[in-house]
Amino acid sequence: MTPTAHSDFQLPKRAIERLEKRLEPLRKKLEKHPLYAAVQSVDDLRYFMQNHVFAVWDFMSLLKVLQRHLTCVDIPWEPKGFRESRRLINEIVLGEESDFVGGQNISHLELYLDSMKYAKADTAVFEKFMHTICKSSDYTEKSLEAAFAEAKSPRPAAEFVKRTFEFIQSGKVHIVAAAFAFGREDLIPLMFTGLLRDMNKGLGGILDTFIVYLERHIEVDGEDHGPMSLRMMAEVCGGEEDPRWDEAIEAAVNALQARVDLWDGVVAELNKRKQ
Repeated sequence: MTPTAHSDFQLPKRAIERLEKRLEPLRKKLEKHPLYAAVQSVDDLRYFMQNHVFAVWDFMSLLKVLQRHLTCVDIPWEPKGFRESRRLINEIVLGEESDFVGGQNISHLELYLDSMKYAKADTAVFEKFMHTICKSSDYTEKSLEAAFAEAKSPRPAAEFVKRTFEFIQSGKVHIVAAAFAFGREDLIPLMFTGLLRDMNKGLGGILDTFIVYLERHIEVDGEDHGPMSLRMMAEVCGGEEDPRWDEAIEAAVNALQARVDLWDGVVAELNKRKQ
């Protein structure tokens, strides 16, 4: 279905209830994941960041797919897509690509990379991967694997990115929207930020920028994006009986499971290093 300028249907409550029911166990698993207790030193945190930065980066590819489908990026321009989805996507693009933090305009990826540099975490591996894959303009699994190998990317991050691009390669906007809206919720609990603040006290403030990044995500998500994301899903999936809901729910579950697997992979590597 091509989006129209207006959409008068009500939120499909039963479909959303099915979605929430499927996601709840994974949300609980992420909220109490052993990762947060496993990060006990700044070296542990550096390894976490060296994986997590890939998730910060590939989020933008999901967002750009939605921007192409749900807004007009063509010349000449015309109003396109559902109005509320258009607003949601453009708001998120503004915040993610050109936020105003610490007196400067900066993308959240650049902010994250700055936080890594202040914490003395290696950014070279990620940056080599990003430049390699972006230069090729080919994001098939084969090309991703070649870029991972060339950069010597950490395996947990590589597996996560591959799954993200599977959603994109599906070519289905409702699948990408589900992975975007529910696989990338604010999944790092406040408890973890508190632990980092305690760790930072004895480190001369090298984690200040990372804590700013985490707090900024909590602040910009606010109370609006959740309801707007549900509206976007209703607009791209249709009514209660539309089969796109089944595909979207599976995509949302797979996206959250990918995050669980990423955290599991980081914990496994941290435990291996401590043996």
